[in-house]
Amino acid sequence: MATANGFGTFTQAEYGQRLAGVKTRMQKAGFDLIVCQDPANMCWLTGYDGWSFYVPQCVLVHLEEDRPIWFGRAQDAKSARLTTGLPEKNIVPFSERLVQQPVEHPYDELAQLIRSRGWGKARIGVEMDAHYYTARCHAHLVQGLPDAHFANNHDLVNWARLVKSEAEMVLIREAGAICTHAMNRAIEKMRPGVPQNHVIAEIYHAQIMGVPGAGGDYAAICPLMPVGEGTSTPHLTWSDAPLPDSGLAILEIAGVRRRYHAALTRTVHFGQPPQAILDMAKAIVEGVDAGLEKARPGNTAEEVEAAWQAVLQRNGLKKESRVGYPVGLAYPPDWGERTASLRPGDTTEMQPGMCFHFMAGVWLDDFGIAISESFVVTDRGGERLCDVARELVVID
Repeated sequence: MATANGFGTFTQAEYGQRLAGVKTRMQKAGFDLIVCQDPANMCWLTGYDGWSFYVPQCVLVHLEEDRPIWFGRAQDAKSARLTTGLPEKNIVPFSERLVQQPVEHPYDELAQLIRSRGWGKARIGVEMDAHYYTARCHAHLVQGLPDAHFANNHDLVNWARLVKSEAEMVLIREAGAICTHAMNRAIEKMRPGVPQNHVIAEIYHAQIMGVPGAGGDYAAICPLMPVGEGTSTPHLTWSDAPLPDSGLAILEIAGVRRRYHAALTRTVHFGQPPQAILDMAKAIVEGVDAGLEKARPGNTAEEVEAAWQAVLQRNGLKKESRVGYPVGLAYPPDWGERTASLRPGDTTEMQPGMCFHFMAGVWLDDFGIAISESFVVTDRGGERLCDVARELVVID
């Protein structure tokens, strides 16, 4: 049942299936216990949702425990009670006095908790690449558990999240509808002379208002909007400068529904574009079509990328960086899941229910064009999750 905050999206049966799948992976990897600091993994395993990832926290999964254990700041324990179905004994707060202490650390108490459960000699997998699993977190955990055996769990839970359930797909499709709405609103607002921040304000309004029946959530990445020569690099945000009378602007955003993301990029040209820009945009769109056609069960991530790259090469273009990554449940600072990549050498096999952001962009020395799509793998190929015109947007 949903709480007053609107959580309780998934059934306890689904959480049980997730936990069972993670434990199977733990057994294969040789772990007794894993420590999950990634807030998306914490949410996926328990339903926990709160803006508390800036302090040390985690979810523990032990092979012999029926339920995960939430460990976090004392003032956030009520958030765990509101957003998870965990029993009280599985919600363990650390002392408030440990917040931002120069000598002591919350993971001192985490180590004590692990020892108290009789797991002091366990084989423990930690998330060495998680954004919020700091060097200090690791140092205090290792120091407090001298008899344990630590190893990188290589994003074990992230990989378990790769294939989405039917219930997750409901939210991702709603996120796609929100993203469609926000992008169309932004394009309507983008006119020469309009301050860039006014466009961004329109996006935020549309993202949070959502669509009928599906309110929006905050995105793991803020809107990105390079303009002019800035389009030659992908990760610039906005300013309060007016949009130009001529030239390019790229907009990358996401729609978010209860932390589930669908991302999208479109490129706008103010004034009539040169033929070279029209040709480049056409090649990018054709490359996406080729990649999505290849995104069928049994094909690999590198085969999807190769289909895209072949179209670029026929048109004298090349993209050296990967062209896609999985998306779904996410928290700042990134909406990618840090597992498979659509790039050469990645032999991850496509399966129905995998969701990717096909980040189709080419960045040259002076300008760039990006026309991306989020998609779900199906027997018919990659199904687009957003519905915005697949073309260079010309505002004349």
